[in-house]
Amino acid sequence: EVQLVESGGGLVQPGGSLRLSCAASGFKFSAYEMNWVRQAPGQGLEWVSDINSRGDIMAAANFVKGRFTISRDNTKNMLYLQLTGLEPEDTAMYYCALDRLGTSRGQGTQVTVSS
Repeated sequence: EVQLVESGGGLVQPGGSLRLSCAASGFKFSAYEMNWVRQAPGQGLEWVSDINSRGDIMAAANFVKGRFTISRDNTKNMLYLQLTGLEPEDTAMYYCALDRLGTSRGQGTQVTVSS
């Protein structure tokens, strides 16, 4: 059974930073491309970034504008998302997921950007 557990969210001021983590279990993590998706209040799921199975090819949505960095540690079955330059528009529940649609995702971790 696929299990994804996100952590690291919180309340941060505009311009601040957070590091999100996702602990994966129940599948061969090192064989899968992994994704971060998010859902703002009242909005649908939105793809944020992905990383290939080896961790050497990444892609991100246009709105990221170089502010977020995805990474992974296959020895620990962990996925990360470093968030910098956070803006109020980044307020959302963030999920790690097996695909860009977020079809298989964890419970999420809340990121709130507010002064």
